[in-house]
Amino acid sequence: MRLMRLMRRAMIWISLLILLLFIGPMAVLVTGGARLRGDWRVASHHPSGLAPAPAQTPEAVVQVYAARAFAWRGAFSVHTWIAAKPADAGRYTRYEVIGWRYYRGWSAVSVTTDRAPDAQWFGADPWLLRDIRGVEAEAIIAALPGTVASYPYANYYRPWPRPNSNSFTAHMARHLPQLRLALPVIAVGKDYLSKDEWVARTPSGTGVQLSVSGMFGVLAGWREGIELNILALNVGIDPRGLAIQLPGIGRIGRSVNP
Repeated sequence: MRLMRLMRRAMIWISLLILLLFIGPMAVLVTGGARLRGDWRVASHHPSGLAPAPAQTPEAVVQVYAARAFAWRGAFSVHTWIAAKPADAGRYTRYEVIGWRYYRGWSAVSVTTDRAPDAQWFGADPWLLRDIRGVEAEAIIAALPGTVASYPYANYYRPWPRPNSNSFTAHMARHLPQLRLALPVIAVGKDYLSKDEWVARTPSGTGVQLSVSGMFGVLAGWREGIELNILALNVGIDPRGLAIQLPGIGRIGRSVNP
């Protein structure tokens, strides 16, 4: 009888955990936050207007963007990237990991000046995670090439659970603490660490995280708050902003300055 009661309790807790992990993504699908249908070949990549025009902005600019992933994956995760413009430069450079490049036998890492820094991601509007200008941006831009070259998975890609575009952005953030970048909980893959590495700084550089292959772990940081990673999906709280963070939905509560 005792064993039966323990099994029932275990089943209840497992059911509650599954509900917690998947109710957010289901809500995103139901409300149209992610599209199940669409043709990637004709999806929009139009500029969103978030990046300042180079001709009107002589100072150096570094911006970090996130946009919902394409199709059903957008219910769970975002795609993140970095855009940078040196002082007096006429265009931006985008730094990101793109899965189809790997599937075609190329490096998954894309460094290009041909795409708009703030372009929609297959029809999904981006939003800004960080916007850094002036001297501080110049220091980051000087370190970008070496940091990109240090990414260990340029020739490997997996959308879930790792390493993917968010693993790349998290790697960049950990090695560029000047970014002060706290990635959203819906950036699936951000918690994947290098092979055989279980403990590291959080991407923002303000805390510590434990991660087992990006599938399970815990994180605590001043800018991130406290997060629990289960099957690469994160739930968390941010005491600074009195906010909760849920899989699929992301942050619910007040935003705070980094």
